[in-house]
Amino acid sequence: MMRLRTGIFATAAFLVVVAFALPGRCWAEMFFYEDDQGRMHYTNQPRMTTYRVFAIFKNFPNADRDVILRVVRQKADKYGLDNRLIQALIQVESNFKPGAVSHKGAQGLMQIMPGTGKELGLDQPHDIEANIEAGVKYFRMQLDRFGSHDLALAAYNAGPAQVERYGGVPPFKETQDYVKKVLSIYHKLQGGA
Repeated sequence: MMRLRTGIFATAAFLVVVAFALPGRCWAEMFFYEDDQGRMHYTNQPRMTTYRVFAIFKNFPNADRDVILRVVRQKADKYGLDNRLIQALIQVESNFKPGAVSHKGAQGLMQIMPGTGKELGLDQPHDIEANIEAGVKYFRMQLDRFGSHDLALAAYNAGPAQVERYGGVPPFKETQDYVKKVLSIYHKLQGGA
């Protein structure tokens, strides 16, 4: 176990150096695969097709990123969602910053409005696990209600009443751009170009 952890720390240190050594680069992709013995392998330069995209970071990860991604995987599994979609949503909402607060008052990683948070039982909006739990639950509710990723994302951004009012993605540039951006990141995380 110590050897595996050492390898992960060495890889992380290497990736930090690579990320800062490349001029003009403001994003990083992390890949992983699990071998036959259940050991996880991580890299930013996969040399085998068995590696899959683990995450795309707009800015290179901080210490909380590993915790966030672990919680994302747990909560996505709990609600039957693809964790890469939740990662994309968090990337767009808060850029993985647990303390984020929008100018409209949305809070935490998943940028949950106080009223919505209250309905979901969220009393600690900047707590990583509590915020992701509430956000994933709310997204699942929208997906169940509207039946597609684009409409669920539109409801997450503009509110379900707006999606119902317009019978689809509302004609708001902010919401339309939001849906496209989340789905684009999601597609990249799935291994798309």
